Amino acid sequence: MENAIEIKHLQGGYGPKLTIHDITFNVPRGKLTSIIGPNGAGKTTLFRAITGMLPVKEGSILVNGEDSSRMTHKQRAQKLAIVNQTVEADFISIEDYVLMGRLPYHAPLQLFESKEDYAIAEESMKLTGIWNKREKMMNRLSGGEQQLAAIARALTQQTQILLLDEPTSHLDISHQMRILNLVHRLNRDRDLTVLLIIHDLNLSSEFSDQLVMLKEGRIHTTGTPEEVLTYENIETVYDTLVVTHSNPLSGKPCIFPVSEKHQTLIS
Repeated sequence: MENAIEIKHLQGGYGPKLTIHDITFNVPRGKLTSIIGPNGAGKTTLFRAITGMLPVKEGSILVNGEDSSRMTHKQRAQKLAIVNQTVEADFISIEDYVLMGRLPYHAPLQLFESKEDYAIAEESMKLTGIWNKREKMMNRLSGGEQQLAAIARALTQQTQILLLDEPTSHLDISHQMRILNLVHRLNRDRDLTVLLIIHDLNLSSEFSDQLVMLKEGRIHTTGTPEEVLTYENIETVYDTLVVTHSNPLSGKPCIFPVSEKHQTLIS
């Protein structure tokens, strides 16, 4: 299967300290891949290295077969659309915020958006369900609405790869499902390659084609949700007792944490 992103022997971190070590995995084209792992496992460092926000100390990242370190910021923005965990909720309308996604395509000295820019932004806002709120200020939106606006802005970049850093963090289950159902539809209907960082193991199981599980800055295991989300892997990586069963509708693994008072029942 052709890969949209190829990561080979990647090492990186902040200053002289390495946070991720010898990371190697592929992101298959047209699939949804999630990076999981406990706090401090290196998920955010890896995400920032892939997006170009953090310099790579060793190894390589190929995007559509091209070395990303040789790309300009504009070239990278035409290939990778990024939705960060924290959305810049400034005093700016949703429409103007979404239109910022067209900047990588502006000609030098271009001051105003074209009709095509507005048409693409409109389509993205309608797709994410925020078109009717386009005149609202970003700093007046809920966290879920801000994430939808950020996804709409990313879609206006018209890339084939979408990277999201914990898009469901701090959201209730309703907004979590709305965001992930949207991402899944984009992946399915637009053949969009998605790389996602997510904490919730059950959500990662339900929506992902491939999981990359990190522990202490290294890959512990990769594979399908069924291959990765075994109780042995979870207990080793998270140091927490769990029970796993299959979702009766999807067949995907479901994870149930075991409280201290019930641990004697599975000993």
